[in-house]
Amino acid sequence: MLLTRIKGPRDLDRLSQEELDQLAAEIRSFLVDAVSKTGGHLGPNLGVVELTIALHRVFDSPKDKVLFDTGHQAYVHKLLTGRQDFGNLRSKGGLSGYPSRAESDHDVIENSHASTVLGWADGIAKANEVLGREDHHVAAVIGDGALTGGMAWEALNNIAAAKDRPLVIVVNDNERSYGPTIGGLANHLATLRTTDGYERFLARGKDLLERTPVVGKPLYETLHGAKKGLKDFIAPQGMFEDLGLKYIGPIDGHDIEALESALTRAKRFSGPVIVHCLTQKGRGYEPAVQDEADRFHAVGVIHPDTGLPVSTDAASWTSVFADEMVKLGKERKDIVAITAAMLQPVGLKKFADAYPDRIFDVGIAEQHGATSAAGLATGGAHPVFAVYATFLNRAFDQVLMDVALHKCGVTFVLDRAGVTGTDGASHNGMWDMSILQVVPGLRLAAPRDAEQLRAQLNEAVQVKDAPTVVRFSKGVVGPAVPAVGRIGGMDVLRVPAPEVTRPDVLLVSVGALAPMCLEIADLLDKQGISTTVVDPRWVKPVDEALAPLADRHRVVVTVEDNSRAGGVGSAVAQALRDAGVDVPLRDFGIPQRFLDHASRKEVMAEIGLTAPDIARQVTGLVAKLDGRYDSEPAAAVD
Repeated sequence: MLLTRIKGPRDLDRLSQEELDQLAAEIRSFLVDAVSKTGGHLGPNLGVVELTIALHRVFDSPKDKVLFDTGHQAYVHKLLTGRQDFGNLRSKGGLSGYPSRAESDHDVIENSHASTVLGWADGIAKANEVLGREDHHVAAVIGDGALTGGMAWEALNNIAAAKDRPLVIVVNDNERSYGPTIGGLANHLATLRTTDGYERFLARGKDLLERTPVVGKPLYETLHGAKKGLKDFIAPQGMFEDLGLKYIGPIDGHDIEALESALTRAKRFSGPVIVHCLTQKGRGYEPAVQDEADRFHAVGVIHPDTGLPVSTDAASWTSVFADEMVKLGKERKDIVAITAAMLQPVGLKKFADAYPDRIFDVGIAEQHGATSAAGLATGGAHPVFAVYATFLNRAFDQVLMDVALHKCGVTFVLDRAGVTGTDGASHNGMWDMSILQVVPGLRLAAPRDAEQLRAQLNEAVQVKDAPTVVRFSKGVVGPAVPAVGRIGGMDVLRVPAPEVTRPDVLLVSVGALAPMCLEIADLLDKQGISTTVVDPRWVKPVDEALAPLADRHRVVVTVEDNSRAGGVGSAVAQALRDAGVDVPLRDFGIPQRFLDHASRKEVMAEIGLTAPDIARQVTGLVAKLDGRYDSEPAAAVD
């Protein structure tokens, strides 16, 4: 096999055109076989095989920087830079599903949030200029979906300002981000796909007119001065060139020879160049090509021959939300939904099918989505903006200044909250409950099970004068966790024996960690430690009934699937101080560091967010209060 002989990008230089085509076929077979066993981003990588080969033939990585936006299309890049062990892809100790600096000097951007690559490329190109590195080049690959993000256009505006600073921007145009790309830019690129370039027309005209005596040259200059109108008539790539960006394309993104030619010309140019490549997401794998939803953008473990899942999962948090949204849409005509290019992943496809006039896909533009939601609310609708928890980070200013300041009734639904695991550091939803604590008037719900997700979503959309947030985990929703009582707005999940007059521990359970918190209480009970377990349901604001309840316990413990820094534990501690309740408090959550990719269970064990770990520490704290703890560790809790 040719692939096994590729240890680095320069090994590609020795291959003939026929061998390059063979290599591309081998890579596709490798990807289908490997990713079907582990799960991962299959469709995007099948679409960039020839493009990645051409990039590494033309550019000299790692001296030249080859950047990807987003990194889920970098599997081929990994294969060509010496990383061909995909056996543990996205698993603990295995390859990351995104570029990783720890893995290779060829990887630059680890952040897998879209629309950032052009900012990176601008900065690296500026550094090359400042430091006199004339033999260093930058090639930034950005998908047409990522070009719907505002950050990309902010960067283009800056890149275009330096017409003599070399930078190659490769637009990987497959008409899709997750699903088909939505918006005016997508329509513009579609026009480019179907229109012959004006360059050939203008070149022929110039040649003809310059041979025409007397009037030829003035007439050509007149026509050239009207270039924008001519371009818009013949091929509207003028949008890029009017920014000061030279445009090459469209290029067949599966023709290695054509790609190399275009990239070589772009590399030689002394300023910024757009190379527009047309690719097919899922190319070469029929089940992916036939998947109209997202062309196998991301798959679990599948049968490689059929593309069908090996096992069928139980109901997920996302599917529960999806069904409830359809129900809400039927009951209330003012309910509308917003997605940032992720209709399928966030569970809004059913709502879109049922109410096509009440769904708005804003593209990869979370900031715009939040402000547009404020406008929808001001206009009398109640928007539900469903987004991954990690991506709401990008719209914080809009949540604060557009939605909250204006007291707009907008509901944000945060999917993939907490530790998500296999997608790595940038996809863990571990900051939302910290970031949102500072937003005045905002209410934040963390449902513990499917029943509570339905109930709290319904409660959220009733709020008309403030933003509401409902956050839930990734994956399968667990069994129902019934309440045994209610104190204020909080559900009581467990109470000590009746004879206990002052329980030892008040355990505040946040969201989907309720089963684990009940397990902690069981372990503490075996140590003779009495425990009350409550689920606040709405963790912001802190329920007024919590402080008096805490005052009737010896210790307060909070457990959350969120960063400990500024999270629910911090908010509870502040509420107790404000109420004059002087009770020791221990907050358990995610440490303030970026977490390596692994399964959720492995990550939780690594950070000590498990029932035995927490019970052991709480046992030690109670023992210390009893005077039984000096320098010896607390008894182990099994």
